[in-house]
Amino acid sequence: MRIPFASGHHATIAQQVIDVDRELQPDVVKRVLAVEGRELVATFTTLTVRLARLTSNAFLENVDLVVRTIGEFGEDAARPPARPAA
Repeated sequence: MRIPFASGHHATIAQQVIDVDRELQPDVVKRVLAVEGRELVATFTTLTVRLARLTSNAFLENVDLVVRTIGEFGEDAARPPARPAA
């Protein structure tokens, strides 16, 4: 799967966040995440089509959460904290 982001930085954030959660069945599902330009690239290897579907759905739910979080906090999180007025 290739998921486009607004920037390579955002794709890297998504990769780092999603990579923290390991697959629940690592003996039957293998996941490799990489960033290519502005895209998060996910490669899955599973034993069955059903596992591929379940894994893909869970991955896309995680991507959706990351995208919404970046959209809500991304620009603000990149700015230094405002100094309080004296």
